[in-house]
Amino acid sequence: MATRETEAGSATGSRADEQRQRILAGAVAVFSRRGYRAASMNEVADQVGLRKPTLYHYVRTKQDLLVAVYEEVLDESLASARRIVAGAPSAREAVRGLIVERVRYTCEHRDLLTICFHEESALPPELAAPILERRREFERVVRDAVTAHLRETGRTLPMSVGTFVNTCLGAANWTYKWFDPAGPRSSRQLGEDVASVLMGVLEG
Repeated sequence: MATRETEAGSATGSRADEQRQRILAGAVAVFSRRGYRAASMNEVADQVGLRKPTLYHYVRTKQDLLVAVYEEVLDESLASARRIVAGAPSAREAVRGLIVERVRYTCEHRDLLTICFHEESALPPELAAPILERRREFERVVRDAVTAHLRETGRTLPMSVGTFVNTCLGAANWTYKWFDPAGPRSSRQLGEDVASVLMGVLEG
């Protein structure tokens, strides 16, 4: 049975986590609107209705917020990719599901992806390295699914697996630039469309 001290500590931790998520969401709004370099911590504090000293209680620097944005996108993407592969009835369906989900996520989180695609050069090498490793791990999940499909079916690609995977991810990621939320196709429907085109290469 939890003690009152344990329960209080857990509640305090939960509130702190919620506050950090509010701050991160505020930073995403400011960075995507103003650009990371032009944005200030004052603007982030104003966005979430906090005084600047209170903001610094939860996050030390603007750079820490940028790193947190990358970590959120890549951690969510990697966890989702692993779930899709684990739950797919075949490697083919895993590849298709990965493409559909990548398009859906990109279209529904364009503010996050705008930051990730535009601001990578703002990260110093020591902070960029673990983020790049997360990205490589996500790409490995996709590459392994493609390789498994080729092995299961005996098919070959007219290019290297790495080139095919990068083409798929490039096509999916670029939708953040042109997807219209008010358009005739939902983010998932667009994902299905993109997957159909790319799977045609894989299965041709």
